[in-house]
Order: sequence, then C-alpha cells, then structure tokens
Amino acid sequence: MFHLRTLVFGLLFSLGSSGAFAQGTNVAFGTFKADPTLPVEVTADSLDVNQADGSAEFIGNVLVGQGEMRLSAQKVLVIYNQGAGGIERLLATGDVVLLNGPDAAESDRAEYTINSGVIVMTGNVLLTQGKNALTSDHMTVNLTSGTANMAGRVKTILQADSNE
Repeated sequence: MFHLRTLVFGLLFSLGSSGAFAQGTNVAFGTFKADPTLPVEVTADSLDVNQADGSAEFIGNVLVGQGEMRLSAQKVLVIYNQGAGGIERLLATGDVVLLNGPDAAESDRAEYTINSGVIVMTGNVLLTQGKNALTSDHMTVNLTSGTANMAGRVKTILQADSNE
C-alpha cells in the first residue's frame, strides 16, 4: 500500500531537484475500492425537482451514500441521463466533505460522474489521512481504483514520528 511518507519524500525530492512546484501528486484514497453500480441514496432537508431539464436539487444538510462512500454538502444537484435513465452525475456545493474509509477530503465544490466513479473536487481542497494533511486547488478521486490526484499548488504538513 502506498504511504504518505513515500509521497512526501518524492514530492520534496522533485521540488528540490527542479525548483518548481509539482504539477500533480498521486495518493491513495480510502481503504477500499468503491462500486459505482451500487444504488445512490440521498437525504436532505428539502428537494426541488425540475421536470423540464430532468434534474433534482437537494438542499440543506445533504448526505449522499453509495456503498461505503459518503459525500455531504449544503446543496447537491442530481442530473439524470435523459435517454438511458438513472443518475448521470451529482454536483455538490457548499461545505463539501467526501469520506471513504479513514480518509476525508473537503472542498468548495465536487462533481461526481457516476458511471466512471470519478469525483472532481475544486476550491480549497483539504485531504486528511490520519495525522497528515495535503491541500491543493483541485483533486480528482477515482473511487473504483482507490486513488486520487492532487494538482494546483499542492502543499503538505508533515508530522514527525516521535520514534525517529
């Protein structure tokens, strides 16, 4: 399994050797791989359905669950496949939090494309894994592979082990 310490060493090495900031950083995300074919459960304080464009907006304390994955936000717009039926994607805004196992990510906005199992988080992204934290402008999470890529001014805070 990939360890954050290896990531940070690689990141620091590349920064030191090139003098530039990394364009993207790959990290493990979650302790399991998700299944995007599982049903999506959404709960919220209110729901506004738009029959004209085939969308539904959940508002207030929204919680989206699919298998072990949890996503919460103030608003989630559900966009349905017009011809095929089912959910095409979810657009979450306002205090977005994504949980997958022990890992958590926060951002201003997230877009989840259901069929691909990919969530793109943008705006003040914060990823926490145990005592370690990474920030960036943009993070793409692939739930089916259990990986994430952080891009745009990636920064980490390192916690020193007391045994070293």
